[in-house]
Amino acid sequence: MTTGTPPPTARKRSRARTLVPLAVAAWAVLEIWLLILVADTAGGLTVVILLAAGIVLGAAVIKRAGRRAFRNLTETLQRMPGQPGADGSSPAAPESSRGNGFLMLGGLLIMIPGLISDVAGLLLLVPPVRTALSRYAERSLDRRMRAAAPGGFSDAFQQARIHRPDGKVVQGEVIRDDPPRDNRGPNDEPRPPLTP
Repeated sequence: MTTGTPPPTARKRSRARTLVPLAVAAWAVLEIWLLILVADTAGGLTVVILLAAGIVLGAAVIKRAGRRAFRNLTETLQRMPGQPGADGSSPAAPESSRGNGFLMLGGLLIMIPGLISDVAGLLLLVPPVRTALSRYAERSLDRRMRAAAPGGFSDAFQQARIHRPDGKVVQGEVIRDDPPRDNRGPNDEPRPPLTP
């Protein structure tokens, strides 16, 4: 017996869902191979010391980036309009806040055991590299937001800004002073409860 609906079709697997696990597996194999080569050349104790130093350095970088991000957030909130000592202009992001996400990513890559991830993490600690990557990420995100289809994330964000431009919420209570109605219609009668 048919219901008239077409049978469900299997969705095609996206290219990213196929390639990302393969790339992660290839990266892990390459990292292990390089660690074995270094252990053969320099000794096992050297590899253990490198891995421990990477964990300590990565944790220190992430901690520093987190403190820097928190300090920038605090400064931005203190410059908001309505705060004591703040001017009326909208707060701009400090220049030192650029690349905090990439700094944290660099610390995370350093903490991951392996030499390739350590090199990538150390590259992210270089300020010109971080600045170039954050500019590229901003341009890429801006381009994607402009090319987004109607009804996408960009429209929802724009509508949220239109309906609540300043984000202020006013607590209140609505009190209605409607005069009582004397003439009741057929729809004004109390209704019986719904039963299953």
